[in-house]
Amino acid sequence: MSTNEAVADGGAGGEPGYEVEFIDRGENEARFLVRGVTPAFVNGIRRAMVADVPTLSIDTVRVLENSSVMFDEQIGHRLGLVPLASPPAEFEIGDSVTLGLDVTGPATAYSGDLVSTDSTVEPATDDVPIIELKEGQRLEVEAEAVLDTGKAHAKHQGGVAVGYRHLQRVEVLGDSEEFAEDEPQILRGVIEVDEDGERELVPTEAFDHDLTERYPGKEVDVTDVPGAFVFRVETDGSLSVTELVAAAADSLDARAAELESAVQL
Repeated sequence: MSTNEAVADGGAGGEPGYEVEFIDRGENEARFLVRGVTPAFVNGIRRAMVADVPTLSIDTVRVLENSSVMFDEQIGHRLGLVPLASPPAEFEIGDSVTLGLDVTGPATAYSGDLVSTDSTVEPATDDVPIIELKEGQRLEVEAEAVLDTGKAHAKHQGGVAVGYRHLQRVEVLGDSEEFAEDEPQILRGVIEVDEDGERELVPTEAFDHDLTERYPGKEVDVTDVPGAFVFRVETDGSLSVTELVAAAADSLDARAAELESAVQL
């Protein structure tokens, strides 16, 4: 399986400190392998992606007219769940942007109907339904979106699904014993195999997560690769995967610098 990108980061003395290799990559979803790191480091990156990277989210709503069947509080809750996209580092924590929505039925009010007073801020996707309005019903609101982090509220979590697993290496030891039962051997994530003298990364869904499907009649050995972890990251669209990971790394770097400064006092 070919990878999208491989990157090495320099460490002390110019030697590579760790390597990043994308397994599959989209705008809002990706899997990538990181080598040469500790469990504490990868967990720090995961926590930073979930809790430290700020995003804009609607925080307060002023209802000017609501003749729908839904309570104002329900409308506000739905608007708060609409992901908003903005350029990274454009705003600071606590900054706000006003958005308006005015829809008259018969029609469905969607996230794409939100109009921002700042041209750099817009709904991450236009097709999130807010409410279906019947003939004569109208919804008009003004909303304030605030920049904050996932530590303050889950609605500010740009990384909606962030996790990692050890990279596992699979080696074929030989044929199974005669009359051995070929029971399923389930693995999840990504494995590293050595075939024809070359190492290859293979997602386990390629063989339905069952090693016996890939290596029928073979005895295999599965081990964790030291210092190698596979991340799977999905965002809500407010940030791309690249922006989210980069911002999380910057957050860890800033914390480390702050701690170093405090220790030297």
